Amino acid sequence: MPAVIRTQRLVAITIVAGSVFWTLSPSAVATQTPPGQGGIGNGPGEGPSGGVDGDTINSSVGAIVYDRSKNGSGGSVGPVRSTTAWTPPACWYAPKYTPAQLKAYMEPIWEAGSTGDQWDAEQREKYVNGGEYKDFNKEKTGKGYFWDSYVNDSYPPGWDKCTEAPFWVDTGDAPPPGIQNAITPEMLAQLAYGEIRVPGTAVKLAPEGTTKVNLPTWAWLDGADFKPVSVTASIPAIGLQATTTAEPISLKIEPGTGDAQTYPASGECAIGNDGRIGEPYAKGKAGETPPCGVRYLRSSGDGSYKLQATVTWKISWTGTGVNDPQDLPQGEFGADQDVIVQEIQSINR
Repeated sequence: MPAVIRTQRLVAITIVAGSVFWTLSPSAVATQTPPGQGGIGNGPGEGPSGGVDGDTINSSVGAIVYDRSKNGSGGSVGPVRSTTAWTPPACWYAPKYTPAQLKAYMEPIWEAGSTGDQWDAEQREKYVNGGEYKDFNKEKTGKGYFWDSYVNDSYPPGWDKCTEAPFWVDTGDAPPPGIQNAITPEMLAQLAYGEIRVPGTAVKLAPEGTTKVNLPTWAWLDGADFKPVSVTASIPAIGLQATTTAEPISLKIEPGTGDAQTYPASGECAIGNDGRIGEPYAKGKAGETPPCGVRYLRSSGDGSYKLQATVTWKISWTGTGVNDPQDLPQGEFGADQDVIVQEIQSINR
């Protein structure tokens, strides 16, 4: 039971901290955007992040700053979905308080008496009376930060596992070895994965919209629309950064019916040297087999088939101390489009 109570207190404290430090240093707040809301990147999010003002730290200095200037843009973009069960970190530790700010954060909680005399006394002993720190480590002001937990905005499973109390880390030092989930460049890369946005996958078809039974339908994606995109995640206060890059590698065609044949047979169309996937149809190619496409064997009747086109993206990252690209799970993004298939009308003479 004590462990449960402690977790509840920590959650309550996090809420209090947000309100305390927006008031402390509003001039230091930089306009940034927090991690995407929901799952792996379900929306870019809007709101302030953090910054450093001299030796003070605003409420979100350990929050992640995202540079999305090289990300996908436009109305059709969307997040990639990992091809595995992998998910980004649920919670992590990063800088959050200067000595003065931890004091301003803790003391109102103790004065309110809502956390119980015993817990308050233990915390005073730890942070004020020299149990671990003397007067909130005031003598080290400007030489480091108290680190505390941050939570993935989507609150995935495990978000409440970072329950360590705030701990001090000198500038330039690594966190204590016993601390799990202390932020690293790789974790930043994993979180940037959730911010990646890639173009929509409405493939160009010939014939367009309506095709005929047994007539090969050519499919392609323009290389100009499918270039690598990237997002950089950083925590400037401690000089950590990572850039996650997504690069298109193939297109998968699913006709929307079992009565169809794909080209190639696997339905996987590789990206060409020109960056294009598939090949545009041109006059005179009617009798040729498309390098990427589909041939429907049965009419869609009064309706249509839902052709699904899914692009697979190779995901990798580089970052602080890591110059060679490191792989992350591949991602996918796809969309449906209607294809009407008609019988070829014969003429009897």
